[in-house]
Amino acid sequence: MRQITVVGAGKIGATIASFLHGTGDYRVTLLDRDAAHLQSLDLASEIVRKPVDIASELTAGDLRGQFAVLSAAPFHLTRVIAKAAADAGVHYLDLTEDVASTKAVRTLAEGASTAFIPQCGLAPGFVSIAAHDIASRFDSLDTIRLRVGALPRFPANALGYNLTWSTDGLINEYIEPCEAIVNGRHVLVPAMDGYETLGVDGVAYEAFNTSGGLGSLCETYEGQVRELNYRTMRYPGHAAIMKVLLSDLRLSERRHILHDIFTHALPTTPQDVVVIFVTVTGQRGNRLQQETLARTIPAQDFMGAPRTAIQLTTAGSICAVLDLLSEGKIPAKGFVRQEDIALDAFLANRFGGVYHG
Repeated sequence: MRQITVVGAGKIGATIASFLHGTGDYRVTLLDRDAAHLQSLDLASEIVRKPVDIASELTAGDLRGQFAVLSAAPFHLTRVIAKAAADAGVHYLDLTEDVASTKAVRTLAEGASTAFIPQCGLAPGFVSIAAHDIASRFDSLDTIRLRVGALPRFPANALGYNLTWSTDGLINEYIEPCEAIVNGRHVLVPAMDGYETLGVDGVAYEAFNTSGGLGSLCETYEGQVRELNYRTMRYPGHAAIMKVLLSDLRLSERRHILHDIFTHALPTTPQDVVVIFVTVTGQRGNRLQQETLARTIPAQDFMGAPRTAIQLTTAGSICAVLDLLSEGKIPAKGFVRQEDIALDAFLANRFGGVYHG
């Protein structure tokens, strides 16, 4: 039985712990700074709960003897957790979308005897795997476009949005510069720009640039595509209101205020849906062709309990990658990109199968 530590006992971290314990293949320890919160979680008693202030107390000693550490902590703690994993000589996986944090993980992975696999969630994560798989079937490439939305099924406010995951992560992706390939060049473009409309399964959405969703795809495809970008999908009207908050009211300069507004004004909901729309265009057989992978994944029961769509897709993705690592189906040392993971193997996995839609 593999020993696993999960860092961060929020909604996603607790779900990861539950999923892994439920397989019977992993012995799980869950770390979080909030001891009362840890004890309040409705989790199996066999899951070890250990209060640790990650920012100031986490050391290699907390991780030695583990097969892997999985980080579901806020992105600003990524470097601390990855460094402890490196010092302990254990595999490291995370869910971060933050570009700077991932660069720090890449540096730690240089010469490492264990695997460092960041960005194992939905986007980046599954969409990177899917885009790379589709792109591999073209003779030459023109565009790769990734669109993802984590949304309430029943929007009931002007933003058309409910909190479904990390508030800090949400704000970060709305503000930080976004990587893209434009006219064949790897560039940074502003968040909230690139506005477009699209439809999936008869539902209208808008989409705009947000940070972090491409993972390492820009490096992988620079010089091979004319255009590569990632945009977040929302219900129509969301972007206009966010621009008022971020630009006109300048809350992008006062993130703590925006955090308080979202936390106190936007309710969470268990009735959510994840929408995925990945499109690749290029030459195949001397013809310009397009291939699209589209998924709409609702909240549903999984492993004997109701799960939100964001729990299924995010926790399910990192658990699938851990399984594949444990089974020797992906590289076991150094920096591992999501593109290094085969889509067929991912979808055949007991957790990756949630993406069949």
